[in-house]
Amino acid sequence: MLTHKIAVIAGDGIGPEVIAEGVKVLEKVAELDGGFKFEFTYFPWGCEYYKETGRMMAEGGIEELKKYDAIFLGAVGAPGVPDHISLWDLLLVIRKSFDQYINLRPVTLLKGAPCPLKDVKTEDINMTFVRENTEGEYAGSGSWLFRDKPNEVVIQDGVFSRVGCERVIRYAYELAKKEGKSLTSISKGNALNYSMVFWDKIFAEVGREYPEVETHSYLVDAASMFMVKDPRRFEIVVTSNLFGDILTDLGAAIAGGMGLAAGANLNPERKFPSMFEPIHGSAPDIAGKGIANPLATVWSASQLLDFFGHEDWGKKLIDLIEEVLVEGKTLTPDLGGSASTSDVGDEIIKKLGE
Repeated sequence: MLTHKIAVIAGDGIGPEVIAEGVKVLEKVAELDGGFKFEFTYFPWGCEYYKETGRMMAEGGIEELKKYDAIFLGAVGAPGVPDHISLWDLLLVIRKSFDQYINLRPVTLLKGAPCPLKDVKTEDINMTFVRENTEGEYAGSGSWLFRDKPNEVVIQDGVFSRVGCERVIRYAYELAKKEGKSLTSISKGNALNYSMVFWDKIFAEVGREYPEVETHSYLVDAASMFMVKDPRRFEIVVTSNLFGDILTDLGAAIAGGMGLAAGANLNPERKFPSMFEPIHGSAPDIAGKGIANPLATVWSASQLLDFFGHEDWGKKLIDLIEEVLVEGKTLTPDLGGSASTSDVGDEIIKKLGE
């Protein structure tokens, strides 16, 4: 039987609560399918681990994770640990070390999901963001000069390589071609006269190889406005690390909230493990209360199934999320219900069995 070896980093806050439901759902899928199984190995890394050891992950952790087919991540971040440490010493280390250069985030308004926009139908919000995930504005390059002096200066570099830009843009073109959808590039070439002009240049160059793909280009500020005023114009979207990070949170806001926001960090060549995660964060204010919404984690489990070639099961999970939303009987408080985290997971399990 085919075995998928999964490293589980439940992380902080609500991370362990939601990841438990995701694991439960994946195990049920494997049981029902009968042709594959999951083997989960848990790692206690995160902010509590940092408070005990001074490290977000164990020394040699990257070498350890290389043994797995994928990583299932809950959430990272906790009071008392600076955000730049929790991010740079765990999540970004994994993304960069494993060359997970594609961040794939669906922004899809499912039936039954709340939307703050007026007169918007479910079919009006159906985007897939392809975000560059290993360099750009999050490359970590820069300087801090004259620290704590009156003439203190910080320099934060954006790093845009031809290889880095071209491979993410080409991935987006291939996805648009495969799905028969339009492709929109979002940049800021009018103000960022090196990095974004370069990005726009490569988008046009690669586009000449895909004459069948309808393309559009927007400045990031205009794109933000149109995501609210006319989201229908976006189908496949490709953008840089920073812009993708911000715009997909906006996307979550118009497509049901952060409790429905999932993301995949992909190494398309599969030389290294890819990582799947809900993107809502650790939410320490509700941690331990059993009311966190696990549907984003189930959605990321769907992405994991797609990645392993089980697209039929991946689609089934999305259909069941939508079913739960439409019925409205088993929802957590963020979606107006009174169900617990485990109640929602159990409902998905029940529907899978049916």
